[in-house]
Amino acid sequence: MTASKAQIKATNKYNAANYDNLRIVIPKGRKKAVEAYAREQGESVNGYVNGLIRGDMGLTEDEWKQGQTED
Repeated sequence: MTASKAQIKATNKYNAANYDNLRIVIPKGRKKAVEAYAREQGESVNGYVNGLIRGDMGLTEDEWKQGQTED
């Protein structure tokens, strides 16, 4: 099912208000392997990376989702 323009606009507005974006760069040719590995772990690439960062920072899932203003 294709999302309507209104749904896409609403989703983009919600994401802009509630999430920050990071861009990561990996060596050329590694993308499919990373995607496959994340899938094997039962995660999306985004979920997998978030889990790694959260774990390295020693945060619980609730603490991670709570966020913190850095300004």
